Amino acid sequence: MPPLTRVTLDNGLKVLLKEIHTAPLISSWVWYRIGSKDEPTGKTGISHWCEHMQFKGTPQFPSSLLDKAISREGGVWNAFTFLDWTTYFETMPVEKIDLALRLEADRMVNCIYDPKELESERTVVISEREGDENEPLFQLGEAVQSAAFRVHPYHHEIIGDKSDLKVMTRDDLYRHYRTYYLPNNAVMAVAGDFKTKLMLARIRELFEGVPDGPNPPRLVRPEPPSPGEVRVTVEGPGETTYLQAAYRAPAASDPDFYAMSVLDSLLAGPANLNMFGGGISNKTSRLYRALVEKEFAVSIHGGSAATIDPFLDTFTLTIHPQRKAEEALAALDDEIKRVQDRPVSANEVARAIKQARAIFAYGSENITNQAFWLGYAEMFATYDWFLTYLNRLSAVTPKDVQHVAQKYLLTQNRVVGTYIPGGAEGDNEI
Repeated sequence: MPPLTRVTLDNGLKVLLKEIHTAPLISSWVWYRIGSKDEPTGKTGISHWCEHMQFKGTPQFPSSLLDKAISREGGVWNAFTFLDWTTYFETMPVEKIDLALRLEADRMVNCIYDPKELESERTVVISEREGDENEPLFQLGEAVQSAAFRVHPYHHEIIGDKSDLKVMTRDDLYRHYRTYYLPNNAVMAVAGDFKTKLMLARIRELFEGVPDGPNPPRLVRPEPPSPGEVRVTVEGPGETTYLQAAYRAPAASDPDFYAMSVLDSLLAGPANLNMFGGGISNKTSRLYRALVEKEFAVSIHGGSAATIDPFLDTFTLTIHPQRKAEEALAALDDEIKRVQDRPVSANEVARAIKQARAIFAYGSENITNQAFWLGYAEMFATYDWFLTYLNRLSAVTPKDVQHVAQKYLLTQNRVVGTYIPGGAEGDNEI
């Protein structure tokens, strides 16, 4: 394992550095502990919109120069907003990484939020939202998520509600930026071909002068226990029926998360926790064999996300055109009941673990992914979570798998959503 250095600067910025001398590249990430989870009603989508505004320039780095500057130097960059966090990264040739470091130190504190740029971006974000609304699975997923969380702010989609996007002001966004984009609310993760002493010195030089601030407010609204199964129906254009069954699931820091990962691998195929990693076939999974091969569904996939608070373990089915959604749901329930009632064989659990380990490894191998995991794990636990994940997976037993199936995959613990395409209502209702 490459050497890891962990340092907290005087202003509270947590820095994680990992030397990897396999290629002349360095990947630098800055993670902020702000996502859609801390957005109150009336401000939904503000974190994602702020992410867009961070690319609109500072006095030192005008927006017209940013993209060209990164690409001209042979680098790539991007950003993501999630439920619990927002992150920005650049992967650059070794000799060009200083541009990325200077950029992130500057836009941590000096972004302009020009009113004209903000209005232009309002149109972009609303168009993005409207584009999502044309997708049946977005419509279905939003309905299921909002039904699953009546109180907790995981209730709303990351992109936010259109009513909020239309009325938020420049002052709202700039206040959000200044409240949460603080060094004491951030983690910087750098991996690649560098010398730790020199890299740390440069980071101190650029970032330690950025002022800290009060610890940002958190929207703490625990979700009460589910009163029972909830059913939702979405109707829209198209020819395909979809079904989602979403179960309340443990947070990533919960010891049950590891057994749930193996259960997901067993039932639907391994889920990739890395948000831009690849996947592997799920054709050996129980649900594929029971639902796709027996033509209840055209496809099945599922899994959990690594989150701070308990979120959802969701199975998404594309219903076979000759089947009803209720038939596919019954087949899904039968497979879950099999796991709950009869212990899974040691060989099957071993295969599920092997697949889960493989997809985790595939999403952790290159320099960009190594830097990703340095910061990502810190958002919901610590980097030690990443370092011990494979060992914790390997320790899962058939009894553990049965236990989490009995504990979490209960009808009273789920939301079932059905997307009914136009003209097919009578054939596919549950």
